[in-house]
Amino acid sequence: MTDIELDPVIHAQSRLRVMAALAALGPKDRLTFTKLQQVLDMTPGNLSTHLRKLEDAGYVDVEKLIEGRSPVTYVSLSTGGRRAFETYTESLEALLRGTP
Repeated sequence: MTDIELDPVIHAQSRLRVMAALAALGPKDRLTFTKLQQVLDMTPGNLSTHLRKLEDAGYVDVEKLIEGRSPVTYVSLSTGGRRAFETYTESLEALLRGTP
């Protein structure tokens, strides 16, 4: 048995989906909350809950703006979040290969 540990913050299925969707973007790119919700087919409350955990861990950046007269929330992967996701995927691959 190997001593590989998967980040429990990322490992939860919904948070893993959020991280994977954001990691597919470029380092400077972001999605609106609404677009991310549509891509992941999640309810606003469910997505908000998971984004809060990821934000508390420093993995995502959430920016709330007013554009015109409407509020818009943008979500992006932080530099630390991108690093954490890369580490997570490397650990998962190692675990699947059975290598430490």
